[in-house]
Amino acid sequence: MPKPSGLFQREPMSYYLFVGALFLTGVVFGSVMVNALTLEQKEEIARHLGGFFDLVTLGTGFDAKQSFFDALGMNLKWVVLIWLLGLSVIGMPLIFALDFLKGVLIGFTVGYLVGTYSWKGMLFALVSVAPQNLIAIPVILAASAGAMSFSILLVRNRFWQRGGSVYASFLHYSSGAMVLALLMIGVSLFEAMVSPVMMKWVTPFLQG
Repeated sequence: MPKPSGLFQREPMSYYLFVGALFLTGVVFGSVMVNALTLEQKEEIARHLGGFFDLVTLGTGFDAKQSFFDALGMNLKWVVLIWLLGLSVIGMPLIFALDFLKGVLIGFTVGYLVGTYSWKGMLFALVSVAPQNLIAIPVILAASAGAMSFSILLVRNRFWQRGGSVYASFLHYSSGAMVLALLMIGVSLFEAMVSPVMMKWVTPFLQG
């Protein structure tokens, strides 16, 4: 019987380094994408951001309950999708693509804010992007490393161990995913309850 593998089962550090490198590559790529935007695209984004800043300043348009469920749905999708992809070997490349995409989203957002608003944009990014992602990103990378580990276990079991049971490993893998999903609930609560308040403090600097 193969040893239990999956989330929180001490995957090789190389797995975490690999998915972390993919994420960082995505961050760099996303920040470079900002420079490739046309003037019309930059103006369109600036117009949408201006409307968003107005809503934040006025404190209208934010329903904490709805914001929580929206954030929860988005955050849980990352963990659930990675967990599902980890159940099949062919899903591993898609897991890597998700890690890269997450990096692109973060890199583009921060890169645009800093490139457009200078230090004010950095300040806004620190209160609107950084806090929740300090938890969300490690959760996603841990989910990816666990999924990678479980997928590799499936390959070994199929081709080398000839049908040995992976039930115990599946239970460890799934229970780890549930713990990460619970962490994402906390992240979503922060996004819905705390982030809007912090953004309201900083937004006047960007409008000044």
